[in-house]
Amino acid sequence: MKNQKRVFSGVQPSGALHIGNYLGAIKRFVELQDGHEVFYCIVDEHAITVPQDPLGLRADTLNVALTYLAAGVDPRRSTIFVQSHVPAHAELGWILNTFTPMGELERMTQYKEKRAKHRSVFAGLFNYPTLMAADILLYQTDIVPVGEDQLQHIELTRSLAERFNNRYGKTFTIPEGRVKKETARILSLDDPGNKMSKSDANDKSRINLLDTPALIREKLKAAVTDSGKEIAYAPGRKPAISNLLVIFSEFSARPIGDIEKTYRSKGYAEFKSDLAEAVVEGLAPFQNKLRELNKNKSSVLKILHDGSRKAATVAAKTLADVKSKIGFLT
Repeated sequence: MKNQKRVFSGVQPSGALHIGNYLGAIKRFVELQDGHEVFYCIVDEHAITVPQDPLGLRADTLNVALTYLAAGVDPRRSTIFVQSHVPAHAELGWILNTFTPMGELERMTQYKEKRAKHRSVFAGLFNYPTLMAADILLYQTDIVPVGEDQLQHIELTRSLAERFNNRYGKTFTIPEGRVKKETARILSLDDPGNKMSKSDANDKSRINLLDTPALIREKLKAAVTDSGKEIAYAPGRKPAISNLLVIFSEFSARPIGDIEKTYRSKGYAEFKSDLAEAVVEGLAPFQNKLRELNKNKSSVLKILHDGSRKAATVAAKTLADVKSKIGFLT
């Protein structure tokens, strides 16, 4: 029996991570360590649904692990591992494919968006949601911290779990997607109509976690604002300023209302200048810790291997139950 609710989540190793990844996911990973049993994965099998450079993929995988640790994910309280190190993910993903109508996968918003961007689309991208469901269900997950764009995938995961349970008896825990509304969708600095993205060709659209203080100041100085001079949180009317207020609040640990009062009679320039200092100050401990971790990467690899062994033990129990129930010879 689980004594605590179990949490599972993961980050793709594809490109430099930015503050949207940090505020929307990794910062929450750290918070959820308290009072929960947590499994945090580096989902490299998801990353290869689009072409990857092998050397870059290896480097990015290690960099995500380093980011977890530098941000405060504690391997003594969290299981940190690489998806491809636990073969049960791919195996359960295939089994769940046989329970998933193609129509459900064709309706996935992320699939449709990526299909529109890429000239060639491969089966792995189409089947991404069933592999994500396997990731979650293997660990009898109770809570999945996600961004708004992943809620549709969580609903599919719940549907597949219920479908399997109804056919074969209680097998999977039905997971709950958890969205922190304020940081669920950190927006692009140059286009508040889009989410901040590491795949955006314009580097000035985001603040990368390793950006220098000078570059952070430059990017925020150039960040687009809304018409008028009012500094107010009104996402429908002032999406750009509202996005910057969320970032300011998260990095300064000040309520948005307090920040609004401070800048009620001040201009955008002063607001963005102070915001930049809050981000620089907020990222400094992370960047310092990351530099220290980079001096001893062998210890990080050991953490990943130890975590993978622990994850594999938990996953194997679920997979064995699934195989037995569907009739595989064991």
